[in-house]
Amino acid sequence: SRRRLVVAVSASSTPALKALIFDCDGVILESEHLHRQAYNEAFAHFYVRCPSSSQPLYWSLEFYDVLQNRIGGGKPKMRWYFKEHGWPTSTVFSNSPENDYDREKLIDLIQDWKTERYKEILRSGTVEPRPGVLRLMDEAKASDKKLAVCSAATKSSVILCLENLIGMERFQHLDCFLAGDDVKEKKPDPSIYITAASRLGVSEKECIVVEDSVIGLQAATGAGMSCVISYTSSTANQDFKEAAAVYPDLSNIRLSDLENLLNSIVSAS
Repeated sequence: SRRRLVVAVSASSTPALKALIFDCDGVILESEHLHRQAYNEAFAHFYVRCPSSSQPLYWSLEFYDVLQNRIGGGKPKMRWYFKEHGWPTSTVFSNSPENDYDREKLIDLIQDWKTERYKEILRSGTVEPRPGVLRLMDEAKASDKKLAVCSAATKSSVILCLENLIGMERFQHLDCFLAGDDVKEKKPDPSIYITAASRLGVSEKECIVVEDSVIGLQAATGAGMSCVISYTSSTANQDFKEAAAVYPDLSNIRLSDLENLLNSIVSAS
């Protein structure tokens, strides 16, 4: 399996690592297939039909992998898709919306319905966190590291995800939690990570971000942070050359590994 590690150095000196920041979708849980399911059910619910088709819009697994690795955030995904393939008819508008107000109204309605459906899936109790995530979070808190979650998804869906997957106690003890609603620009823009460092009271150079995609990697490195990748099946073939390390998951990664990793980066800079 794909795996790349940066050679570790001794951690005998004071660790440079002050904060550990997790993305949510793809890092804490493998969620892409759940989001795709919810989008397709939303398209069917509103009978969303693009100009070239008489059937409700359906995003295939292959297409959604490409889309979610290209554009962050649900509304930007739909906005891009409809601009490329034509604005659809639906039960909301019998004719394709022609002005920005109606187009945004359509996107808002679809996204709201999709978000509620996604929440229902999370509440079903069938979704579990990815390997190693909870242990690494607990190690960070036990070592007095700052702990944060930064996601491009809507705040309500991320809150539900965290409550169900990491538990209320861990969620309430996060030092910082930011969602897509909290910043003006979505990833790969670095705003969310720059904001997180400010709220955590640490330098960007004292952080390690855990991401699963190139979009997240670009956001983290754009903020001046070191980033490790815990890739998923849909992101495994992306180019992660800017990552400090690349892992298939976090099952064998300890906090000391990340401390040594950041120390080696600081020593080499």
